[in-house]
Amino acid sequence: MATRATVLYDAPGPKAQRFNRILTWIVAAIAVALLAWMGITLANKGQFEANKWSFFLESTTWTTYILPGLVSTIIAAVVSIVLALVIGALLGVGRLSPVAPVRWLCSVIVEFFRAIPVLVLMLFAYSVFAIWQLFPSNYLGFAAVVFGLTMYNGSVIGETLRSGIESLPKGQREAAIALGLSHRQTMVTILLPQAVAAMLPAIISQMVIALKDSALGYMIGYVEVVRSGRQLGEYYGAMIPALVVVAIILIAINFGLANLAERIESQLRAGRARRNIIAKVPHQPDVGVTTKDQANVDWHDEDYKDLRGTYE
Repeated sequence: MATRATVLYDAPGPKAQRFNRILTWIVAAIAVALLAWMGITLANKGQFEANKWSFFLESTTWTTYILPGLVSTIIAAVVSIVLALVIGALLGVGRLSPVAPVRWLCSVIVEFFRAIPVLVLMLFAYSVFAIWQLFPSNYLGFAAVVFGLTMYNGSVIGETLRSGIESLPKGQREAAIALGLSHRQTMVTILLPQAVAAMLPAIISQMVIALKDSALGYMIGYVEVVRSGRQLGEYYGAMIPALVVVAIILIAINFGLANLAERIESQLRAGRARRNIIAKVPHQPDVGVTTKDQANVDWHDEDYKDLRGTYE
């Protein structure tokens, strides 16, 4: 097999590839052994008996427990993600403001809420909202979950946008200033759209984190999908099957969001200005040595071709 070069690092040689394959097989064998041990242990405890799984065939299991919890999880995640995008954009732009007090205030907010665990934010918000009676009692859990997810993820998104804007060439900002554009016009029309496009995969990944962190609402009494699964397991005396099904549902949703992030990143890397940014990027078949990534750089290889002086 010919050794190929990449942009960031040289591809591993035969020895490194052989070593990587050995490590892969060892890790795979350990993983299979652990899964087998877990399966045998659960089977000995009677967790695979039909009566512990048959209740999933009943419609009331889904309409009473799983689906309401899943809807609550999705609603809390969607609301917090929308608010986090708005707050993150404001904080990211604010940290680059020419007005020093605005810049300092945004920096303090970002660093403060990034440093506090999401669960602590939820517990704090739940207590404050209850003391001040800002929300009805049946909405306290929802409000606290949304607050915690919004402030944490908004701070992370704000820092992501700030780093994305600062990674852009400084010549763009200087050219905008030379053309007479204000700081706000430069940020809104030139820098921010590019930063959002570049950071979009990271932002979508943060949405996955928000969806998973919504399960922390279980600690403050918010009835989301994990709490619903636990209630289902307690009712039927099948805790592990109930939590396994809940885990499969969350994994499926997060896997879909992760694939969406990869597809958008592929579109952005392909440089395609499409209206549908989630469309699959077509890949043409290999037609020969065309790029550095596809060039054979191992001159010891029998298939090595010297491309120097071969241009037309």
